[in-house]
Amino acid sequence: MIYSEFATFYDELFDDELYQKWVEFVKLSVNPTEAILDLACGTGKLLVLLKKAGYQVTGADLSDDMLAIANSHLLEAGDTETQLLNTNMLDLSEIDKYGAITCFDDSICYLQDVDEVAKMFKEVYQHLEKGGQFLFDVITPYQTDEKYPGYMYNFNDGENAFMWTTYVGDFPHSVEHYLTFFRYNEIINGYDEYSEVHHERTYPLDVYLEALKKSGFTSVEVSANFGVEKIKDNTTRWFFRCKRD
Repeated sequence: MIYSEFATFYDELFDDELYQKWVEFVKLSVNPTEAILDLACGTGKLLVLLKKAGYQVTGADLSDDMLAIANSHLLEAGDTETQLLNTNMLDLSEIDKYGAITCFDDSICYLQDVDEVAKMFKEVYQHLEKGGQFLFDVITPYQTDEKYPGYMYNFNDGENAFMWTTYVGDFPHSVEHYLTFFRYNEIINGYDEYSEVHHERTYPLDVYLEALKKSGFTSVEVSANFGVEKIKDNTTRWFFRCKRD
């Protein structure tokens, strides 16, 4: 998914507290000496925090715009060593093996269908070292079917405004997020408008587990609330820890 003009808005509006929670999830199972590849790294804020926690990190994303902002955040943190890769998570053939691979913020739910999900899992498995771990999260069918439909969020600080509305998608357990940003333009004494539609799709838990198994993962743990709670019927996001034997 290419964010284009949304990269800056995304960076400004995203809840930074979530990044620290993902760091804590990583700390639960990944040794600080491990090298981590963060897929769909976005604007790199998680990379900065993981590096501060002692991890050796590499970021990968399909969006050049996201990577440009990620590079800025790394430089602001005094990090001139972390590598950023312009890479599609469906083809990691040019990437080395890592002790851990992460993919958070339900980025996997932006893949087109379960075949792409399975392909991505296989790519990850093949690029993990023996004993390496794959950590990721996805939204649940409860989130897409019960929580998201009709969801609305509006933000306005005088200079920037944001409108987010979610509708049921075309496939089971899918949604469409209609996102519109407005940024004040002094030259025209008005607002520039940017709009995109984001499609998310998820699957029952057993579908993910079967795809992971076929990819080679035999040790898989699923939890809620960033790895500190057991999953329930009303869990909105699943957190996976998958180990390559």
